[in-house]
Amino acid sequence: MKILGVNIIIFFVISSCLRAQSSFEKNFIDQSMRVDFILAGNNMNQNAYVFEIKQEPFWGGSKVGLIDQFKYGEYRFYIVSKESGDTIYSRGFCTLFEEWRTTLEATLCNKAFYQSITFPFPKNKVILSVDERKKDGSYNTILRHEINPKNDNIRIVEGNQYEAVKIIDHGPSDENLDLTFIAEGYTSDEMNKFKADVLRHAEYLLEQAPFLDLKNKINIWAICSPSFESGPSEPEQKNWKRTAVNSSFNTFYIDRYLETTDVRSLRDIAASAPYDHIVVLVNSKRYGGGGIYNHFSIGTSDHSLSEKVLMHEIGHGLFGLADEYYTSDVAYQNYFDLKTEPWQPNITTLVDFESKWKNKVTESTLIPTPTNSKHNELTGVFEGGGYVAKGIYRPAINCRMKSNEAKGFCEVCTGAGQQMIEFLTQKTK
Repeated sequence: MKILGVNIIIFFVISSCLRAQSSFEKNFIDQSMRVDFILAGNNMNQNAYVFEIKQEPFWGGSKVGLIDQFKYGEYRFYIVSKESGDTIYSRGFCTLFEEWRTTLEATLCNKAFYQSITFPFPKNKVILSVDERKKDGSYNTILRHEINPKNDNIRIVEGNQYEAVKIIDHGPSDENLDLTFIAEGYTSDEMNKFKADVLRHAEYLLEQAPFLDLKNKINIWAICSPSFESGPSEPEQKNWKRTAVNSSFNTFYIDRYLETTDVRSLRDIAASAPYDHIVVLVNSKRYGGGGIYNHFSIGTSDHSLSEKVLMHEIGHGLFGLADEYYTSDVAYQNYFDLKTEPWQPNITTLVDFESKWKNKVTESTLIPTPTNSKHNELTGVFEGGGYVAKGIYRPAINCRMKSNEAKGFCEVCTGAGQQMIEFLTQKTK
C-alpha cells in the first residue's frame, strides 16, 4: 500500500509538471512581450495608458510558475487567452508612481511615471488587465487592452545591443533564478571595474540566507551598458550626469533615496540578457539605494555598506519584503492602512496575523513581544515597522530589512525569500 501511495504521488507530480509545460508550449513562445505604459495622476486619482508593445529576444522566467501564488504588490496584471477565456499568466508588482502618490507633492500636482511589465510572448490574441490594489485590499481595474501578437507595430528588439556576460552560470534560465545586473554610471573604460563589482556583490549575496542554500539555482548576469559620464546624478549638489539609465539621488527629496524614472532605457538595456530580476549597480561611493517589487533593485558599488544595502533592496524588489524600520526620514504619509492586513510577508497589523508568521511564534511568546535582550534571537511580534512606531509589527528585533547592523534576514524574511526562489526555479521535468 505504501508503494502504491508513493507511485500515485509521483504520478500526480509528473502529471502536474507536464500540464504546466504543455500550458507554456500551448500559449507562448520562448521570448518576452513587454508592454510599456504610463501611470498618471495624483494622490486621489490615477489613470493608465498603453505606450508601446515590444517583442524581446529572451524569456528568463519559469515555464512552470506562470500563475502568481503570492498575491504581493500594489498592482497586479494578468493575461487572458481571448480564445478560451483562461488566465494564462499573472504577476503582482509595485511602482515608483504608487510611492509618489503617498507623498505631500502628490496632494499638490499631477505627475506621470513610465512603467513596464513583461510576460512570455503569446502565440494568439490575449487580453491584458492591470489592477490597482485599494486600501481595503480589494482591486480595481485601471487598464484593459487587447493584444494581437501578430500586429506589425509590435517593435522587435534585438538581443545584442550590449555585451552580456554570465558571471555565474548554474544552468538554463527557465530553471534558475537570473539576477541580471545593469551597469549605471560606468563609462566604457570602466567596464572591467563593473564586472569585478558585480562579482563581488554576487559572492557576498550567495553567502547569505536564503541565497546560500539555493546558490546552485542562481545565475548572475552583467550587462555592460556604458554611460557618457561616471557616477549618478546628485541634484542636491547641482551635479547632473549623462548616464545609461539616468539614476539620481534625492528621489522624493530624500538624500539617500537612489532611483531612476527612466524605466524605458532600463528595460531596453535589460533585454540583452534573460532576467527574473533586474539589479542596477551604480558606480558610486555614496550610501543609498532603492527596491521596487517585481520592478528592479538599485544600489551603489563602493560604499562600505554597499553589499548589505543591495541585499536589503533585493529583499524589496525580488521577495516583496517591507521596510521594518520606523525612525528614518521618509517622504511617505500614511503608507499603510492600520485597519487592513498588509500584503508584505514580514509585517502585520494583527488584523489577520493567521496569514503571516503566527505558526513560527511559540505559545509562550507574548504578542506583542517585548523588545528586550531576552528576545534578541526570537521570532515574535515586535511593535514598530513600515515607517511607523505604533500599530505595525515585525517578526524580529533586528533584521536586514530593519538595519545594516543585523546579521542578515530574519527567519520570516529568509522563509519568504526561499519560497520566492523556489517558485521561480520550478523545473518542467
